[in-house]
Amino acid sequence: MTVREQQEQSKMEPYAEASRYMNNAENTLRKTRKEDNFYLDRKYVQVACGTAYLGVLVALNKWLQLKGVPDPPKRKHKTIGFYTDNVARLDGKLSMELQAAYSLLHRDGYYDGVQKASTIRDGFDSAYSIIARIKPDVSEEELQQYIEEHTKKKSTLWGQLSSLLSF
Repeated sequence: MTVREQQEQSKMEPYAEASRYMNNAENTLRKTRKEDNFYLDRKYVQVACGTAYLGVLVALNKWLQLKGVPDPPKRKHKTIGFYTDNVARLDGKLSMELQAAYSLLHRDGYYDGVQKASTIRDGFDSAYSIIARIKPDVSEEELQQYIEEHTKKKSTLWGQLSSLLSF
């Protein structure tokens, strides 16, 4: 296997995981109705935005790793400053998408509970744009099969853990 093929294979798991986060976020948004471009249940919007933002972080972690950016020392958590500084240094367009995803999903949607559907959709669009940066260069069939297997595996593990923890 060539280095390029190895690099593409290394993107499979984080891409599938980020896609799973986005699928969960979309499903959460479907739990609330929309009227006049506003979601009616703030809780579902906040959960969906938080979940989508976590998908962004999964993708960014892999993207930065592929670019050779080291993680901060173990005693430090990655902050938005870590992401914005490193992404801005490497890619201006991606930096703008990150700023949009952070503002719209994390701050507006998750923290403030903004319920305007077009605002949330813009945040999701930025998230999908960021996640697309780590999309593996494999056939669509292979990618979809991997995502399905990954999702099923995660669901099975969660089910096993839940049954172990039930009293």
